[in-house]
Amino acid sequence: MPRVSFSPPTLFLPLLERLLPSLPPTLPDMDVPPLFRQQFILSGYRPVDLSWRCYVLSLFQLHNETLSVWSPLLAAVYMLTRFLMFAVLQGGGILGVRLQGPEGQGFSVDASSLPLVLYVFSAVTYLSCSAAVHLLRSEQTHHSLFYLEYVGVAVYQYGCALALCLYSSDTAWTQSMLGQIFLPVAAVASWLSCVVCCYAELHFHRPYPRLRRICQVVPMGVAYLLVINPVTHHLASHSWMNTSTPHLHFLQVALLLLSVFFFSCPVPECFSPGRYDIIGHSHQLFHVLLSFCTLVQQEALFDDFLWRRQVLIREFGEERLLLACASFLGLTLCCVMTALAMKRTHVQLLKEGR
Repeated sequence: MPRVSFSPPTLFLPLLERLLPSLPPTLPDMDVPPLFRQQFILSGYRPVDLSWRCYVLSLFQLHNETLSVWSPLLAAVYMLTRFLMFAVLQGGGILGVRLQGPEGQGFSVDASSLPLVLYVFSAVTYLSCSAAVHLLRSEQTHHSLFYLEYVGVAVYQYGCALALCLYSSDTAWTQSMLGQIFLPVAAVASWLSCVVCCYAELHFHRPYPRLRRICQVVPMGVAYLLVINPVTHHLASHSWMNTSTPHLHFLQVALLLLSVFFFSCPVPECFSPGRYDIIGHSHQLFHVLLSFCTLVQQEALFDDFLWRRQVLIREFGEERLLLACASFLGLTLCCVMTALAMKRTHVQLLKEGR
């Protein structure tokens, strides 16, 4: 009686090995270039300059950046899925689909929901860029990915400003001097944070001085304090017993401040170098807290949107809303051009050996 073999055909083994190559083990800090070493993190580094396929597969490998990749990646997937569910179940035509007489369904632009769409787009963009930076860590793409991340952060900052200004502000704040100039000032602040962070990436090299971290934290912090102003005014002037939205806004502010702390201070790994290499070091905690902050912020904006949507066009005017949304595209273009200019300068300096 012939035997039946369940072993894979040898013809497919070379193809399988090319598609799913075995990943090399992680390395100690002394076996990777200084560019990739993190203070007080002694092990768990991936070899540099692997193929793109290996870096993508390292998503399922345990190394010192696994949590920094998965936290923004899962947050981006959840945000997009949650937004689509909200648009279908509660948005009531948030994507602009309307019944137009006997011709059936048609597409129309709903100006009141466009800022929310742009906010979700900006949040998913920055989370995706953050995941890509920590997943694809080759020497050739290191600086380019960081420039991309700074663009994503600046775009997200202005996406927040746009949504919070239109959905989370009250009439007193809207009619104040800051409310009248808020969006142009927020656009400039977001662009400047992109410029300063890109300059810090271009100018400072490992071992990074403390000034580099200051150049990253200060402009982003100033931009965020400005962006969150409609929320702080709302928290200071309204009762917390009316809705759950103030509690969500307060929680997202607390999570953001806590994430900034872990971004600025190497805690807890500074107390026990090597112990928190794989799970628990400060940069991982920063990404986890920031991801939760973004998810909480989205839920707060959903509630604010449902409450404010009906009167938004009457209060702001459709032309003003469309112009505000167009300014989002203008800021995105400015940030992309800034990052490309910095990248071009970086390449030129490398050619000159500086």
